[in-house]
This record gives sequence, structure tokens and C-alpha cells, in this order.
Amino acid sequence: MALEVTQVLLNAQAIDGTVRKQAEESLKQFQEQDLPLFLLSLSRELANEEKPVESRKLAGLILKNALDAKEQHRKSDLVQRWLALDPSAKSQIKVCLLQTLSSLVAEARSTTSQVIAKVAGIELPQKQWPELIGSLLSNIHQLPPHVKQATLETLGYLCEEVSPEVVDQDQVNKILTAVVQGMNASEGSNEVRLAATRALYNALGFAQANFSNDMERDYIMRVVCEATLSPELKIRLAAFECLVAISSTYYDKLAPYIQDIFNITAKAVREDQEPVALQAIEFWSSVCDEEIDILEEYGGDFTGDSDIPCFYFIKQALPALVPMLLETLLKQEEDQDQDEGAWNIAMAGGTGLCLVARTVGDDIVPLVMPFIEENITKPEWRQREAATYAFGSILEGPSADKLTPIVNVALTFMLSALTKDPNNHVKDTTAWTLGRIFEFLHGSTVDAPIITPANCQQIITVLLQSMKDVPNVAEKACGALYFLAQGYEDVGSSSPLAPFFQEIVQSLITVTHRADAGESRLRTAAYEALNEVVRCSTEETASMVLQLVPVIMIELHKTLEGQGLASDERERQSELQGLLCGCLQVIIQKLGSSEPTKYVFVQYADQIMGLFLRVFACRSATVHEEAMLAIGALAYATGPEFAKYMPEFYKYLEMGLQNFEEYQICAVTVGVVGDIARALEDKILPYCDGIMTQLLRDLSSNQLHRSVKPPIFSCFGDIALAIGENFEKYLIYAMPMLQSAAEMSARTAGADDEMTDYTNSLRNGILEAYSGIFQGFKNSPKTQLLISYAPHILQFLDSIYMGKDMDDVVMKTAIGVLGDLADTLGSHAGSLIQQSLSSREFLNECLSSEDLLIKESAEWAKLAISRAISV
Repeated sequence: MALEVTQVLLNAQAIDGTVRKQAEESLKQFQEQDLPLFLLSLSRELANEEKPVESRKLAGLILKNALDAKEQHRKSDLVQRWLALDPSAKSQIKVCLLQTLSSLVAEARSTTSQVIAKVAGIELPQKQWPELIGSLLSNIHQLPPHVKQATLETLGYLCEEVSPEVVDQDQVNKILTAVVQGMNASEGSNEVRLAATRALYNALGFAQANFSNDMERDYIMRVVCEATLSPELKIRLAAFECLVAISSTYYDKLAPYIQDIFNITAKAVREDQEPVALQAIEFWSSVCDEEIDILEEYGGDFTGDSDIPCFYFIKQALPALVPMLLETLLKQEEDQDQDEGAWNIAMAGGTGLCLVARTVGDDIVPLVMPFIEENITKPEWRQREAATYAFGSILEGPSADKLTPIVNVALTFMLSALTKDPNNHVKDTTAWTLGRIFEFLHGSTVDAPIITPANCQQIITVLLQSMKDVPNVAEKACGALYFLAQGYEDVGSSSPLAPFFQEIVQSLITVTHRADAGESRLRTAAYEALNEVVRCSTEETASMVLQLVPVIMIELHKTLEGQGLASDERERQSELQGLLCGCLQVIIQKLGSSEPTKYVFVQYADQIMGLFLRVFACRSATVHEEAMLAIGALAYATGPEFAKYMPEFYKYLEMGLQNFEEYQICAVTVGVVGDIARALEDKILPYCDGIMTQLLRDLSSNQLHRSVKPPIFSCFGDIALAIGENFEKYLIYAMPMLQSAAEMSARTAGADDEMTDYTNSLRNGILEAYSGIFQGFKNSPKTQLLISYAPHILQFLDSIYMGKDMDDVVMKTAIGVLGDLADTLGSHAGSLIQQSLSSREFLNECLSSEDLLIKESAEWAKLAISRAISV
């Protein structure tokens, strides 16, 4: 096989399907029968200058895919396989790879760079291949340009693959030296300079120590800034990408360079080609992101001890930065409003302006208003659109006091423009701006209402009229209506929208039937607006919401009729089913939340459930999720009555719980099991063996995404609460799982923000399980079964308290569990709680919490504990 590898690799790319399939089969067999020889043959193919480019490229690609995969479990398999290979085969493969870096064929070099980085990603953390970085750097200065370029590319990929702690500082210094020298203007080859600049981008995460040293940092920044002026477009682009990355990674080190960077970026935005100009704007957007985060985290009051001060770069740059961004708004493309994925300099400038407004608040308003006033009535559409875009961009950030008077004047003008402006682009942006006005300046939190009895009718008339416009304008009008409805969420019993409810709902349903509703997300936007109008409606329109039930049911029924559709048709159908199930979910939640409407609504339950079951029978993943969520709402609304649907529905519940691949569906199904347990209480018993078996299987699977595990634990709690002491037979399986997860959460805490968030959601899931189990067993003769678990639970509570990184949600659940323990176990728990390290401190901290929910839980826990101790 090794002899004819070239031919098989070429056949695997043949046009003829049969030849191609046969070749793929042969490669697969070779890989399964003799992995070391397979990989070695591929690396020899890749290294052999006499072989055709096509076979070498594919050999490299297969090698790369034999080392890495997107799915975590598959990736760890591949890593283990490589580590287990015979050392002599591995070293021969590595020799071939390093040799290929000096190939004259660019594609072979580039593929090899990636393969070497993948091997390094596996071996360096295991302290293997220690000589790699040294051998790459050993003679980088004497190499011919094409080899130097390949070596720098490899170093770049390597930095992307391995984490900084794997490479020691001495080697980091050498990598950075080689990279920065390769970027120097004195470097003769553009290819080398480009590879070096791209490599620096990946190596920035390794440069913490170097950025803390003034001289080294000055040198790196000088070289990057010089590269932004290179005559070669790709180098300028890569250099600006480095600046963007530096702005977020090393924000606190920017001060000495910010004036120079402003000059460089301003020149690029005004004069350079679009890709470069976009990155130059991105630099300032990135600085805004950093400052917004800092200001949010510290609430804007910096005392001497804050470790990340805000440098207020944006505030200082405002007088020059805002005019630069406003200029970009006039560089629209003719039909960008039609193109959903469009991204150009005008849109980047508008996005930048939005971020600046959020960073500096009121200070931006006087700098933007003259531009708006000057351009909003100009005959040239570009000027009207830019002025409208500028206005829409500054609505989030500045205070309502500052904006309300301006919006009151502008609103009438905007409503008129939305119906009368001859240009679609202007109408599109006007509808978007109205949506932003309703999103940020309308609602129960705003003191001076913008929408009054005097203008409400006109606003609705204009939006409904605009929903008949071209799809992209109509879609923005639906969005504006969405925020208009949302602002009335907390109005109490009477909503200003009530008189128009029927008309609004009818118009939205009409939009969903438009022949062009598939364009610009229009149909989706119409259903989202309809859902929001229903969700925020009040009792006075409840009868109209009821009338909507059969209407949406008929729509859903229609989607189930079309059999034998082409695949793109089927996809559209399944998307529509998803939207309709989502709509029914909102209606069910609305009607189920008050007794009179619930009573009338229940008459539809059988038919609705029948439709949902038919949707499942179509078996398409996306629909599954929305139908599943809607069924959760139905279970909540129908309560114990839901039991009659279980015999038919159970198999779909099980399918959802088994869906490891699409883990969101698995997570949604777990949530629905919880809804059903709460609805059915002990009527869920006949199904518990099956459900618990599947949940335990999910927990022990290494294929299931970790985010599904916390809700599974919460679900244990829901089931235990529903079936009480009948949970006894699951204790021996569930408790050890909870214990090992609790121990794991103690180990993973504090790695980084994302891990801390995950750890907190895991803790919360575990605590909800304990809480449900203890409450479920309360007053049962079997409570003594739980006594042996109490010490471990108290230890878990101690470790959470000592860790000091729990969020408010965990704090509330944790103090609740302490109370549950005392409440259910009585005197058995009393003595243990008295011995516990931190229970008293933790209780006192919760009792003095400003969060009312935590305080309430703590007061209840205090009562339960004092009862348990006094027994």
C-alpha cells in the first residue's frame, strides 16, 4: 500500500465518484490496519519534492486531521493514539515534517506548518519534543527567504496551538526576537514580513513579560506601527490586526502610544483600502469594549486600590474620534440594506459610534447633533441616511434626561420619513432608529414618557403601514413594534396597546403570509413581534389571545400536510414549524398564568398536544427544540392532567435525552422533564426508572457537552420533590454522582471567568438536587436514609463558602440547602451543623445580605436550624 500512496491520494480527489469512493475506502483501511506506517507514508509523501502538489497537499491535510478534531471526545482519542505511537515512527515523521519546511512548493510548506503545530500542541504539554522550538529558530537568520517564511508561519501556528505556560520564558524571548526581526522594514522579502506579522498576532498572548518591560514593549510597538505603513496591503492589514489584539490584551500599556496610533488609524480610515480601514476602526471599537467593561465592573468610581484603572482614552480622543467616525457613515454601499451579511466602512463606523456612546455617555451628544441637523433634510440620500444612522447610534449610553428632549422633536420627523422618504435605505435605517428609541427610552423605568396618548395611534399606524414595505424595511418595523410592546410589559391591568391589539395581531399574521417573507428574516421578525405583543398583553385582551389559539393551530396543521417535499422546502417547513411552536409556547404561558383563561384554554390541550406529537414524528432537530419547550409550557399549564399524554410522549422525551450530538436539545429536554415532574408530581412515577437511567447515563458520558450537566442535577431535585420517598431506590446512584461533581467543582474554581461561571452553575445544580431530595423526604419514615450523606453536604457548603467566588444565585440555593438539611433531619443535623466550620458565619452573612431573596432564605434557614438544635 505504501508504494501506491500517491495514486490513491490522487484518486481520492478524482471527479469520478466511484474512483473517489474506492480511494477513500483504501485510505481508511490502511489507517485502521497500520496507523504508524500510514502516518509515515503520508509524511514521506508530503516531504517528497518529486510528488505532485495535489497528493502532497492531501497527505498533509489527512495528517492534520489524524491529530485534531472539532468534537472534544474525538480529539482526545486522536491525541491518545498519537502519544501511543511507536517512538521511532514518530521521530521519522517529525524528520519528514521539518524537512518539508524547506520545500520549494508553497502549499507543501504551508500544510506542514500546520501539521507541526498540531504535533507540538500534543507533545509540548507532555514535555516531549523539547528540541522543536530550538531547531526551528537555530539558523533562522541564514535561511533562504522561503524557508524563513515557512518557519515563521510554523511559529505562528504553534503559538495558536499551545498555551503560554507550556513554553518557558527564555524560548518565548527567542520566538519574539525572531518574529519582530522578521517584521522589520529592513527585511527584504514581503512574504517573510507578512508571515512574521501574522505570527506576532498569535504570539501576543505569550508576551506578558515582554510587554511589562518598557524597552522591549517600545520596540515591539514601533515595529508594529511601522508595519501599518508598509506598501503591501496584506502586511498593513496584519499589522492593524495586531494593534487590535494589543488594545484588548495590553490595554493598560497603551498610554504612551495612543496619540501615534490615533494618527495612524485616522489616516488609514480616510485613505487606505477598505479591509485596512475596517481594522483601524476596529481598534477604537476594541478600546471602547475594554473601557465599557472596566466602567461596568467598577461602577465608574475608581478608588486608589482598583487594580485596572480606566485611562479614558475614548473621552480624550472624542473631539477627533467622533468626526472621523461620522465621515465614514457617508461611505455607504448602494444596496447594503438588502444584504444581510453586509459589512463595510459605514457600518463599522456606525458600530464604533454606538460603542463610543456607551463609553462616554452624554458627552457624545453635542458632538453628533450638528452633523444630524446639517444632513437629515439634504436631497442626497446618503446624507439623510448617515444622519439617521448617527442618531440611532447614540441612543444607548447617554442619559434619558439628555436624549428625551431631542427624541421628542425627532420622533414626528422620523415617523414621517418612514412613510414618505423616497429611498429604501433611509427608511430601513429610520425604522431601525425608531426601534432603538423604543428599546432604550420607553418603558416603566423611564420618567418622561416618549409615547403618549397623543402620538400612540400615529406610531402604530406608521409601523403597521411600514410592515407592508419591502422586506428589509418591514423587518425593521416588526423589530420596532417588538420594543414598543416590550416597553408596556409592566403597565398593570391596562395597556395603551389594548385598543390596537386586534389590528396589530392581524397585521403581523398577514406579514407572515407574504410571498417574500423568507427574505431579510421578515417572517421570523414578525413572529418574534407577535410573541412579544402576546407576552406583554394584559387581561383586557385575554379573550383575543384565546382566539389566536385556533389560528396558530391551523397554521401548524398546514405545515404537517406537505409530504414528499424537496430538501430546501423541508428546511423552510421545519423552520416555520419552529416559529409556530414558539408562538404557541408564548400563548400557552400567557393563558396558563391566570385561572379564568386557563380554564377556557384547557379545552384546546388535546388538539395542541396532538399537533406537537405530529411535529415530533416529522423528526427534524430544530423543530424538536421548540416543540419540546412548548410541551414544557403545556405541562405547566395543564398540571396533573398532563399524565394522559405521557404514554405517547414518553418515547420522544427519551429520544431528546439521548441526543448527545445536539446538546442544546438534550438540555431543553432535561428542562422539560423538570416541568413535567412539577406538573405531575407522583403521577410521574411509572416513568421515573426510564428517565433516571437516561439521566445517569448522560452524566457519565464524556460525549455530552458539560453545560448540560448542571440542569441534570437540578432535574434530580425536581424528580425527588415530585415522588418523595419513592426516590429511595435512586439514592445509591444519584448521591455518589452528586458527591463527585461537588468535589470536581471545588477543584475547578477560579481558573478563569468562564470556568468560574460554569463552576457556579454546576454548584447550583448540585444544591438544587440536594434541596429537592431533602424536601421530598421530609416527614417520611425514610429520612434516616439521608443522615449518612449530611456530613459530605456540609463539607461541600463549607468549601463553597471558603472559596469566596460564589454568585448570588448559588448563595441563595446554598443557604436554602442548609435550612433543608436542618428541616428534614432535625436533631440529626443540629449537632453536625454546630460542628461545621463555617455554617454560622455563612448564615450571618446571608442574614445581612442586601438581596431580599437571600435574606428571606436565610431567615427561614435560621428558624429551621434553631428548631433542629433545640430538639
